[in-house]
Amino acid sequence: MENFRYADGGGAKRAMSVMIGNLRLAEGAVLAPMAGVTDAPFRLLCREQGAVLSVTEMVSAKGVLCAPAGNRALHDLLLTLPDSGPTAVQLFGSDPEAMAEAARRLLAEGDFCMIDLNMGCPAPKIVRDRAGCSLMREPALAARIVKSVVCAVSVPVSVKMRIGWDAASRNGLAFARIMQENGAAAVTVHGRTRDQFYAGEADWVMIAAIKAALCIPVFGNGDLLTGMQAAEYRKRTNCDGVVIGRGALGNPWIFADTIQALHGKPSTSVGWTERMTMAARHLCMMVSWKGERVAVPEMRKHIGWYVKGSPGAARIRARINRIETAQEMLDCIQSGGGGMS
Repeated sequence: MENFRYADGGGAKRAMSVMIGNLRLAEGAVLAPMAGVTDAPFRLLCREQGAVLSVTEMVSAKGVLCAPAGNRALHDLLLTLPDSGPTAVQLFGSDPEAMAEAARRLLAEGDFCMIDLNMGCPAPKIVRDRAGCSLMREPALAARIVKSVVCAVSVPVSVKMRIGWDAASRNGLAFARIMQENGAAAVTVHGRTRDQFYAGEADWVMIAAIKAALCIPVFGNGDLLTGMQAAEYRKRTNCDGVVIGRGALGNPWIFADTIQALHGKPSTSVGWTERMTMAARHLCMMVSWKGERVAVPEMRKHIGWYVKGSPGAARIRARINRIETAQEMLDCIQSGGGGMS
């Protein structure tokens, strides 16, 4: 990737905002949808650190249409907290009519500014149902889905995709063009094939090629672990924006760092005390929203991410994984690690 040139010939200063249909996003980075991670509290924390748009965990079209009134699981997926900023809901499925109806119902349920169609998820249980990245093997079906949803809703419709199914079928460029032709207002491209899952190196050269070929906004995704990387790859590809997933785990500050880097400023160091303060607040939000029984197990992974790379991180994770109550977990966090021996 070292010989990867700037798509605009030299990394010229970019516009301060981007339009997705009638939605204007400020300059910065988008929080990617991540199953089991991007719930309402996490989205709010990332928004406070500068995420310009957040995307919910992916929602099944079948689940939306079959869920009984007042279904708690669906309610939790769709909940948005005050001050969470622009939020898109991500939808997956393989039936055009069902996807369109589900999109209509989702907009009636929540205050969402965009529908994001998942055509990039590599999980076996998703692709077995002809959904997620499986749709990249059926461009005609994917096109019908996009067109149906676009006709059904008044908000912009975006598509999350990959660069192909496998090394022999890297059809990302042709697929992205089809999405544009059928009404997608933007695409987000993860720079890996489905067969790669999350291994190997994301292909930002392919992302740059897709950006150069399309008229709609193109967002790049993959291997963005620091604000400096996010800003650098955006400039190199001339993308309209970047979408950060794993780089935000235990690190919501990456969104503030990205904004700093886009303006040529150094990142701000986040110390141990600040990390523990954020983890404690995250825990309290989770308990308030989900209750102790659900919040404590879910927070174990988040605390593991907050302490990753710190001295004694393995010991801290081992201690946290044995904790059963919110108060004990909070005491351990507030002790700054000393209570996790």
